[in-house]
Amino acid sequence: MSAAEAARMKGRGLWAADGTVDPDVARLGQTLAAAVLAHGDGGAPRTLLPPPFAAYVEEVRARALPGYHRIESFDGIRLSAFSLRQRGPGPHPLVVVPAGWTPYGWPLFLWAYLRLARRGYHVLAYTPRGLGAPGLPSTSEGFVDVAGPHDWADGSSVVDFAVDHLAPSTVGFLGASYGSGIGRLVAAHDDRVSAVAALSTWGDLAAGLLDHGTRRLAAVRTLLALTGGPMEEKFREADRAVLADFLADRNLDTFVEWCRLRSPDSYLHLTNENETPTLLSHTWHEGLFAVNQVVRTFDALEVPKRLNLWIGDHTAPEGAGLTGTDPDGPDLALEEAYAWLDHHLRGARNGVADWAAVCGQVMFTYVTEPAAHPVSGEPTGERRIVVPAVREHRADWSGVTAGVETFGLTGDGAGGTDGLLLPAAEGTSGGTGWRRAFLAGVDTEATAMDALLRTGQAEWAGTPKTYDTRKIDRRHAVAWTTGPLYDPREAEQAGRRVRGIPRLRLTVRSTATSATLVAHLLDVADDETARIITHEPLTVYDLMPEQDTTVTWELQATAYDVPAGHRLMLVVDSKDPLYGDASVTWTQTTLGSPEEVPSFLDLPLG
Repeated sequence: MSAAEAARMKGRGLWAADGTVDPDVARLGQTLAAAVLAHGDGGAPRTLLPPPFAAYVEEVRARALPGYHRIESFDGIRLSAFSLRQRGPGPHPLVVVPAGWTPYGWPLFLWAYLRLARRGYHVLAYTPRGLGAPGLPSTSEGFVDVAGPHDWADGSSVVDFAVDHLAPSTVGFLGASYGSGIGRLVAAHDDRVSAVAALSTWGDLAAGLLDHGTRRLAAVRTLLALTGGPMEEKFREADRAVLADFLADRNLDTFVEWCRLRSPDSYLHLTNENETPTLLSHTWHEGLFAVNQVVRTFDALEVPKRLNLWIGDHTAPEGAGLTGTDPDGPDLALEEAYAWLDHHLRGARNGVADWAAVCGQVMFTYVTEPAAHPVSGEPTGERRIVVPAVREHRADWSGVTAGVETFGLTGDGAGGTDGLLLPAAEGTSGGTGWRRAFLAGVDTEATAMDALLRTGQAEWAGTPKTYDTRKIDRRHAVAWTTGPLYDPREAEQAGRRVRGIPRLRLTVRSTATSATLVAHLLDVADDETARIITHEPLTVYDLMPEQDTTVTWELQATAYDVPAGHRLMLVVDSKDPLYGDASVTWTQTTLGSPEEVPSFLDLPLG
């Protein structure tokens, strides 16, 4: 890999434009693996890698012996694995890293293993069973178990191997995405694990993929495309049937039970009994495993714990640090994970014991400037961050929200189009007795993101999606808007400091027997452009044309400062590319606010 190629990747995350792993980033991991495993006197890494990679590889090779393994699990399945064994006198702590859900397996995060080895850890990384493209040495045998019991047992087999070959002083797990869930499940079932750092993780898999009656269809389709082969070659027949039913919107109760077996939440009592220190890292705009279920997991943990919440989507905060695309750049998400392990595996007095339990970035509070191409210097049309986003520390999740402001929803506003969001303190005139209808089954410009993974990766890097609220087709959506907002406590800084989980109540009826409602909460500027604060869908069944059904649901957790003078806009439509929906095209959905159950938006404030 040339220096120019490495420069072109500077700061890149994991994801390509089509939602697959960026092939250049994958090649960087494979090239690093080849350099580390190369035989000889150290010259080979210099021929494969540009600085600073070559120097870093040589430094790690001087202190740690690399190895490639096939670890036999309990049932004879062989797992592809890679190790870095400290050369100096021990014992040394061990960090086990199950690979993420990609066709490339363990080489993708090779840079992270080098970082861990440089900190004095033995490292043992492996590809979970079934994952990987045919022919790659990093592909493991067997069928993908989707974090099921075979994966937990595999993790314990890997620890057995480590005990026999590395003799570690303590054992911790670090994982991102699929590897994060496996690490937490292994730790729950194996008390030899002394600490876990789980990045872009899940707690309740069912709630992450199927919540409020609505399937995260794009998430599952994306995952199925990243196993390294067709479903019939990658999954056992029983698991294929469950996944096929999910895609076809049938037998969802079976899917929920299947997910519960694979959810760390189902074994929290074991984690609590083992007293396993657990760091959870997640994103506000998570597109694969929605953030609220991780918040609930965190609340239920009764162990030393930390919850980091970041701007962006799945693995966006950790991507460059895991893969090394910006080896000299800031790497806060990974540095805090490493510090967590240092404290709990090595006894480092590094301040971790004094950390607040919750730390959340406030969305888009970073300062940016126009970005230039790293090689040509030409403008890219994107932004780059020059001042990081604000991070807020709280003792626990309950401290994130200081109070709740209720907004009533009215019928049509003075212009005959959008309704009003009226703070309860200003009265609720027009807040009941109205109905507003739209034609369902047609998507609008109000979408959670343009592309799963990529939109959030861009917002993490400084270029959040911009909406033009005038383009949201009111034939297929309804909207409510506040007036310009000013916070009397800090009028020059923020109109509202939104912190926590918003809650929405609406009354619905439809000319069909089912309807999906997708709520989007937007921050609208004077020029009618907007940024998304949060969103969440809800699907309602067994509707009757002349019968009202009142529904209440939580939107995804958020930390967002609405600038002074901006407005809040709530948009409800019936479709979003992220979700499978039950809306019937060209049927009519009617929303209302009966006097006995008025519609409202509860806005959590910090």
